[in-house]
Amino acid sequence: MRQMTVMLLALSVASLTQFTEAAQITGEDLEARTCNVYTGPCFANAELSLTGKEALMAWKVDKGTWNDVKLDGLGAALVLHAQGTLGFDGVFPMQAGKIKSVVLVDDKASKEQHDALVAFVKNSTKDLSKNVVNVERVPFELKNDHIDNIGIFKAGGLAEIKTRKLEKGDCICSNETVFYQPLTRIDNASAAYSLKLSWQGEKLGTRFINREIRSAFLGTFRK
Repeated sequence: MRQMTVMLLALSVASLTQFTEAAQITGEDLEARTCNVYTGPCFANAELSLTGKEALMAWKVDKGTWNDVKLDGLGAALVLHAQGTLGFDGVFPMQAGKIKSVVLVDDKASKEQHDALVAFVKNSTKDLSKNVVNVERVPFELKNDHIDNIGIFKAGGLAEIKTRKLEKGDCICSNETVFYQPLTRIDNASAAYSLKLSWQGEKLGTRFINREIRSAFLGTFRK
C-alpha cells in the first residue's frame, strides 16, 4: 500500500512538472518611458505631471506557449499615453488618469498566434491595457545585449527603442537611483540609457521622440 502511494505521488509530481513546463513562456523584455527612470528625487519631482506620460514596452518570446498557442520567436509591444505621469516610485502610485494604448503584433504571427500575443500583452500589463484603441500588425525586431545593456526594438516605421549602458558621465547629481520602477514585472531588470524612443503612429492622438535620457529597462520574462 505504501509503495502504491509513493508511486502515485511520483506520478502526480511528474504530471504537475510536465504541465508547468508546458505552461511556461520565456523571452526578452524592453521598456522605455518619456521621463528619466534613473534619477534623483529633486529631478523626478520637477518632472512629475509634466513628463513620463508615454511609454513603450516590448516582448519577444524565446520559447513557450500562451493559451496553448506556440509563440516561439514572435513578439508584441504596447504603446501607452496617459493624462499624467505613469509609474510607481516604490512609495505611492502616480496619478496617471485615463490611459490609452495601442498593441503592436508581429506580422509573422498567424491569426491564432496574433490573438494569443494580444492576450499575453493584456495579461502582462493589466490595468495599463484596459483601453486598447487599436491593434496593428508590424514588422517586429527586438534584441537585448544584457552585458552592455544594448536594447534594440523596431516596429516598422511606427515605434523604436535604442539603448546603451548607463555611464558615469550620465549622472547629474550624487544621489541618483532607480526612482521609477518598471511598469510591469521584468525579471533581471537593469536600467539603461535611451538613445532613442519613438512613436509615430496616429491612433493615440500623440506622437513622441525622446533622445538621450535615462528612461529604459532591459530584462527578461518568465511566466
